[in-house]
Amino acid sequence: MRSSITGKVAIVTGGSKGIGKGIAQVLAEHGARLMVVARGREAAEQAVGEIRDAGGAAELYLGDMADWDDVRAMVEATVAAYGGVDILCANAGVFPAKKIIDMEPEDWDAVMATNLRSAFLCVKACIPAFETAGRGRVVLTSSITGPVTGFPGWSHYGASKAGQLGFLRTAAMELARYNTTINAVLPGNIVTEGLGDLGADYLATMAASIPLGRLGSVSDIGHAAAFFASDEAGYVTGQTLIVDGGQVLPESLEAMAGI
Repeated sequence: MRSSITGKVAIVTGGSKGIGKGIAQVLAEHGARLMVVARGREAAEQAVGEIRDAGGAAELYLGDMADWDDVRAMVEATVAAYGGVDILCANAGVFPAKKIIDMEPEDWDAVMATNLRSAFLCVKACIPAFETAGRGRVVLTSSITGPVTGFPGWSHYGASKAGQLGFLRTAAMELARYNTTINAVLPGNIVTEGLGDLGADYLATMAASIPLGRLGSVSDIGHAAAFFASDEAGYVTGQTLIVDGGQVLPESLEAMAGI
């Protein structure tokens, strides 16, 4: 799998922090050439610098992936830098917590734009590059929240992540003519930069609800994305992979007591 990704050109949106950064780093470790896409310069420059310091190839593009002009310009910049696009990891996402009673319509729209609209726009913009290359790989970062579980305050987030899977299933059929696959990784609780702000008690409670006894790492998601991006996954499309340490399996914390 490592050799089949070597030299491939990969776009990772939302690639400067958290899961996106983890995906970018794992793909770079496998020899892919990265376009790290983000809205904030400082974090993006740091992510690109870390990949380069480790011996990888990376460029950055600053833009809003919910904006069609920015998305098209991002793909054009990638083709100009590397000569094409082989892999799209549509990872850009936000998860502001707000309960329905307090949520304004614009709050809903902002999450849908970043999480769902951006996935559609990025896939659409990459199709000509995939057609030129004669193959392509798309990996969506969905979530267990929405497709499998729910959590108060995340109705908009959950709807956007479930929406990604509805998009994926038809997209898999339409992209097949370009020899392109599209699949989704559904992370559970993953340790990212902001998770520590929730406090030690929260982290301990979450870890206790996971059969493997720990929260996931961003590289856990990166390795799953790398599989979907590989030649070895060339006959896998329209599928989802839950990466959560078994989090969705117990009925309750009481179920964990007998382990």
